[in-house]
Amino acid sequence: MASIFGKIIAKEIPAYIVAEDENYIAFLDVFPLVLGHILVVPKTEIDYIFDLNDDMLSGLHIFAKKIAKAQMLAIPCKRIGMAVIGLEVPHAHIHLVPLQTVNDINFTQPKKEFTKEVMLTTLDAIKKFCKPL
Repeated sequence: MASIFGKIIAKEIPAYIVAEDENYIAFLDVFPLVLGHILVVPKTEIDYIFDLNDDMLSGLHIFAKKIAKAQMLAIPCKRIGMAVIGLEVPHAHIHLVPLQTVNDINFTQPKKEFTKEVMLTTLDAIKKFCKPL
């Protein structure tokens, strides 16, 4: 059975897609820690990130780097933090989180909610800086 990420990849459910290529996809987290929180996901459904083969794992990180560079230009922040938790969805993924403080990447904090308009504005801002992948 496909995870929620598999359904996003198959375009069965809507998502705020930042960028994608034949192997990876990046989209805004709809339950973000902060505005601009992005999930970067391989299109191959593998549960545990360290079960990805070396090429897929390195490709995921290179794809994430390109997204983080665009994110940094679009979202006022000091850094883009990266986390791999892997417990909430059985599909390998990386969290890219705009940081002002270390607490911005604290997954025990309540998740934020933003209007569709705010999410679309944030999406457009990040996509503007995404170079062709």
